[in-house]
Amino acid sequence: MKIVVLAGGLSSERAVSLVTSRAVCAALRENGHQAVFVDLYLGIPDAPEPLERVFDAPDGLCPPAEIAEQAPDLQAVRDSRAGDSKALFGPNVLELCRLSDIVFLGLHGRDGEDGRVQATLDLFGVPYTGSGYLASGLAMDKAMTKRMMESAGIPTPKWQILRYAESDIDRLAETLPMPCVIKCTTGGSSLGVFLPDDRDALRDALRNVSGYGGEVIMEERITGRELTVGVLGDRALPAVEIVPDGGEFDYRAKYQTGGARELCPAPITPEQQAEAGRLALLLHNTLGLQVYSRTDFLLDGDGRFWCLEVNSLPGLTGASLVPKEAAAIGMTYRELCEEIVRQSLRLDRGV
Repeated sequence: MKIVVLAGGLSSERAVSLVTSRAVCAALRENGHQAVFVDLYLGIPDAPEPLERVFDAPDGLCPPAEIAEQAPDLQAVRDSRAGDSKALFGPNVLELCRLSDIVFLGLHGRDGEDGRVQATLDLFGVPYTGSGYLASGLAMDKAMTKRMMESAGIPTPKWQILRYAESDIDRLAETLPMPCVIKCTTGGSSLGVFLPDDRDALRDALRNVSGYGGEVIMEERITGRELTVGVLGDRALPAVEIVPDGGEFDYRAKYQTGGARELCPAPITPEQQAEAGRLALLLHNTLGLQVYSRTDFLLDGDGRFWCLEVNSLPGLTGASLVPKEAAAIGMTYRELCEEIVRQSLRLDRGV
């Protein structure tokens, strides 16, 4: 099959997306597909004629990719594209997608998980991997996900939306309950998440979180073990326990070697494995997610699970969690990528 692996974009998770997409593209090519790596924003400005020849590229157009300790400079990415177009889709991207048999969404963050790209592809009748536009948008918005969790009876920490101006920060920093978590509703890869230990840190968090976009959530801070559970098709994968080296599973811990230990399957009881899987599947289905997802939990000292959020396009890098969960049931990385493609092609998008 001719497969466009759509990468990059302009979200704060751009670097993660590039590494995911490079690995996916290589795996699909090893599986015999004509897979090519295409940057959503930068596109392919010097494409051959006819454009379909791009699928014959011997290397799949895969560039070097790595995840630095800091999030990427998105303004530098904008500046690197010629012209003054404000379009999210770069040169020849939509045209290539329309020539493909399916688009593998290697995107992460707002540019890939908020439903806009999915809606665009739907309008052009282009098949793609993973969930549709509505479920993706719901899952990307942490406030909407919280409301859906509550409607389905899924335990989640107490929370509230904060709407404030700069002049309100000092008052909020003195009156909000502690300990708490401050996060933006549309962040990912632990970007835009703050865990203040005192009221000075809370003041800084309230000031800095606005830089990540979206609304601001204040959430009750639960102490417990960090676990995550992938869903593939109609089954939950084994839970993973994450033990960060520095105490917090932040952006560096997620993607830098030695940043965290990941125990898969998690050292929890069979009953706890079953409950984590049940909750992950329940949230997946409640939101209308399709093919695959990954849900993050805390397991408190009383053995109760608290659901934090769900990822509609979880990472598929070498350090990512869903591939490790798939490996725990005997599925190779290449088989995982192929299964995602196969299940996605069977979906009826209603277009």
